[in-house]
Amino acid sequence: MSTFLLATATVTLAELGDKTQLLALILAAKYRRPWPIALGILVATLVNHTLAGAVGALVAQWLAPQTLRVLVALGFLAIAAWTLIPDRVDQGDAARGAGHGVFVATVISFFLAEMGDKTQIATAVIAAEYSPLWQVVAGTTLGMLLADVPMVWLGARFAQRLPLAATRLVAALLFAALGLWILVG
Repeated sequence: MSTFLLATATVTLAELGDKTQLLALILAAKYRRPWPIALGILVATLVNHTLAGAVGALVAQWLAPQTLRVLVALGFLAIAAWTLIPDRVDQGDAARGAGHGVFVATVISFFLAEMGDKTQIATAVIAAEYSPLWQVVAGTTLGMLLADVPMVWLGARFAQRLPLAATRLVAALLFAALGLWILVG
């Protein structure tokens, strides 16, 4: 599987039911302007995941290949466990930067919500193991958009129909399988 497709699939799965996906719903309900929200998600994710990917790639240069492989596998197993924990969005996330327009509010909210989030960590983990970095960042950004932008357009009605518990379980199993594959492969 190519770096781009792996990164896209990983973040799309990790984002399902994540707090930033819930944040997309809140922003859509509050502002009702899907284009600036979608563009804000794009900009915030590009900046955040570029930073995370650069850190991951830098760490990869310092570690021996075997050590890195074990750490990446353990990272995917940790993300699998983390995926099972439902996220709740902080209502304050949607209000940050609210006086500065929909686009700016979205960029600020998403950037801050992604700090230390599982999709940011997944980006760093993928960048530590796979290259080139631009494919990691492009793939993780596309994964974020695939999971979040439909929420912007479809709104809260769609989210209530999505079986988030089952989705989290399937995503966790896929992350665990990927972690084990890297560990034994």
